Amino acid sequence: MGNKRIGLYPGTFDPITNGHLDIIKRSLQLVDRLVIGVATNPSKNPMFTLDERVAMVVSEVQEIAVVTKTQIDVVAFDELLMFFAKRVGANFIIRGLRAVADFEYEFQMTGMNYQIDPDIETVFLMADPKYQAIASRLVKEVAIYDGKISAFVPTAVDKAVREKVTLMNRKKS
Repeated sequence: MGNKRIGLYPGTFDPITNGHLDIIKRSLQLVDRLVIGVATNPSKNPMFTLDERVAMVVSEVQEIAVVTKTQIDVVAFDELLMFFAKRVGANFIIRGLRAVADFEYEFQMTGMNYQIDPDIETVFLMADPKYQAIASRLVKEVAIYDGKISAFVPTAVDKAVREKVTLMNRKKS
């Protein structure tokens, strides 16, 4: 096959949620290879280290790759998104949209990215309605205040978040 369709799904994934996994699964219908770019993004004050987030994403997408027979690579990055996209050979960026507020931000980012590299398109996938309220930031907040997050994240991620919250609470004591 000459021209492979390579999609890049970037994010902080702190932590990866069921909403992220839904976008990943649905994006596989569009690509021959998917690169999941795990961004450093220190401005978001991540709960998990970059290595922990990469490991979580790898763990959650392994079975999806096997079942769909699609190549999925999980790669950490700390550079301008469009430079990273070019480096991994992406033809397009995949972004998930949950609400109008997401659209405003994404619209602005897409315009900026186009100015940097007009050869790389951005494709938007609307979140499944059952995942529209899920945001990593909210998942962490619910967990910090001892709420249940099992409906929003995979089982292993739920466990990892609860362990991290327990560690944070010990440090405060």
